[in-house]
Amino acid sequence: MIQKILLNILTGLYLLLHGIISGIVKQVLPYTYRCKSVKNELVLVTGSGSGIGKLMAKKFALLGAKIICVDINQTANSKTCAEIKNEGGEAVAFKCDLSKREEIYSLADNVIKNVGYPDILINNAGIVTGKKFLDSPDEMIEKTFQVNTLSHFWLAKKFLPNMIEKNHGHLVTIASCAGMFGAAGLVDYCSSKFAAVGFDEALRNELLRIEKTGVKTTVVCPNVINTGMFQGFKVAGLPLLEPEYVADKVVEAVLTNQELLMLPRMTYFLWCLKTILPYKFASFLDKDVMRLCHSMDQFVGRKSD
Repeated sequence: MIQKILLNILTGLYLLLHGIISGIVKQVLPYTYRCKSVKNELVLVTGSGSGIGKLMAKKFALLGAKIICVDINQTANSKTCAEIKNEGGEAVAFKCDLSKREEIYSLADNVIKNVGYPDILINNAGIVTGKKFLDSPDEMIEKTFQVNTLSHFWLAKKFLPNMIEKNHGHLVTIASCAGMFGAAGLVDYCSSKFAAVGFDEALRNELLRIEKTGVKTTVVCPNVINTGMFQGFKVAGLPLLEPEYVADKVVEAVLTNQELLMLPRMTYFLWCLKTILPYKFASFLDKDVMRLCHSMDQFVGRKSD
């Protein structure tokens, strides 16, 4: 028993030092020297018709991956595919309403039959109602969870078994800082993103439990991205992120098997503070410093949604 405790302490110290040294190396060594190849890999991206979904699809295509574009907007999705092909890449488009489980299962069967099993699954598609909790229609709350959370479950259920069998693959969950910090006026959205973060962490532990270390997971938690989806939303002290920057960072995280990506970098510090500060002081930071209670006061959103 004592030997096991000592072994665990030594292992923990080794992993701590390894993590610190790796973090330092990452700051000085360009990621291109420590990234994996995705050439000829099948990469499925949901929400590829616009925003960072479109950008990620195009960036992975430039790296030699074959892209499976999935979006409810068939016109926009086909345009993404056409742009990838015009740049010399390979892509195929599929239309799917990710709020409907049976449609997702049908999509997955169609992808497997006509293209193959994805090596990398990027659950990116998301929606936001932008209404206060008591003003949110029941059906919109349900749809928020169906798209932002449950679609991750159904897609993973169809594609993960093949990754486990090969002990090779990567599941990417595009969550949000709203999955780490709750904001007034976003109760349904924050809840769905908190669930997405939990999905990633628990699934990663399941893969560790069955020793499938070749199947990687990455969860991405960015602040608001300048795509129009959150037009009017503002958090004091945190900058609006440009889509190109976020897409670049997500691709880098996938290529280097980074488990957690938070943007901007200062959100790592804020997240750490949240876990150790007294509750009332943390609430003071939320309400009076970062003004999360007022972040949706000027919300407009993307009206075309």
